[in-house]
Amino acid sequence: MSNKKKYSVVELFAGVGGFRVGLEAAGKWDVVFANQWEPGKKNQWAFDCYTSHFTTGIHSNEDIAQVKAEDIPNHTLLVGGFPCQDYSVAATLAKGIQGKKGILWWEIRRIIEAKEPQFILLENVDRLIKSPANQRGRDFAIILSCLNALGYVVEWRVINAADYGFPQRRRRTFIFASKTNEKVSSLYTSDAESVLLKKGFFAQAFPVEQDKPLHQVDIPEDLVKITNEFSTLFSNSGFSYDFRCFHLHTVPIHVQGGRTLGDILDKEVDESFYLDDQDLEKWKYMKGSKREVRKTRDGFEYNYTEGAIPFPEFLDRPSRTMLTSESTKNRSTHVIRDPHTNRLRLLTPQECEKLDGFEPGWTATGMPLRMRYFCMGNALVVGLIEKMGLMLLKYGKDFKLL
Repeated sequence: MSNKKKYSVVELFAGVGGFRVGLEAAGKWDVVFANQWEPGKKNQWAFDCYTSHFTTGIHSNEDIAQVKAEDIPNHTLLVGGFPCQDYSVAATLAKGIQGKKGILWWEIRRIIEAKEPQFILLENVDRLIKSPANQRGRDFAIILSCLNALGYVVEWRVINAADYGFPQRRRRTFIFASKTNEKVSSLYTSDAESVLLKKGFFAQAFPVEQDKPLHQVDIPEDLVKITNEFSTLFSNSGFSYDFRCFHLHTVPIHVQGGRTLGDILDKEVDESFYLDDQDLEKWKYMKGSKREVRKTRDGFEYNYTEGAIPFPEFLDRPSRTMLTSESTKNRSTHVIRDPHTNRLRLLTPQECEKLDGFEPGWTATGMPLRMRYFCMGNALVVGLIEKMGLMLLKYGKDFKLL
């Protein structure tokens, strides 16, 4: 490969550019088209942030359903962190692939069918492989079946960023799909355990060990049959080729000496981020364990229990997962004891940016403070994407696809 050659990328559901930041750090990837649109919002803060940092390529700020495939350039790699609200445990009454945002999968499929990129790299919450609750694995099986039908071999892995040295415990499902050739086919029709533990795309970038036995399941090509009948509990590692799926549960081979929450803290913090002493008891209650009787709106009483969350957070280990509600007065918001002042405070937006691997101040592009936290809770860990971008270059060279 020429050192100067770059490979084209289309970035869907781009947010503030996490995929692009990671791929550009890996080198040789050039984003030629990016789409970001937040429905029902007058201010498109994430899109404005994206365009303030990136000036090349086509920037689309419209409903992806309204984007014509012919307006999207041909590309080598399609990436996207497609909206996860209909899969996430944080969502109420999540409806999976039938939900308002879950159905955006069909827009991804439409573009893949029209443009036939060589590679696809997608990200979603870890619950994706288990969705929906009343028919485990149905939604994921639909995605696998669609990609296999379009001529792709598909790998997936649930990856926790903290296992590989990053300062946040952020667990996400990553999906890698590749058009096949003779060499690719020979890999995925060989020993399945070897693919998932040593030779596959994710195994080389993120080392693991086998924890449970290998499982095999056929994925129906008929999507109606999947919708009506299919159910399986997918493992955290697997691949699907020609509607045959192999999966097993793996455990990570941890990176030693990884970064911690304490490593990314700012030294000078504005007074506005410190907790008001009057709110201290409320914070203790929200963070503490509970065993109490509560009532529904209809007056029905039920027993409510939940465990405690560290208060304050441990600074000598990776942080908990950031949510879009970060910084608000709620149980999931991080509260730390500042090592410089010995006082309790919230994380700053810059610290949240660093937890996701962005440069400090990345979202300081005019959006409200609350939206800066929201965007980071919605983002991915860009260091993972850098590793995947590097592995894609190796994979493409090894299998003569680039």
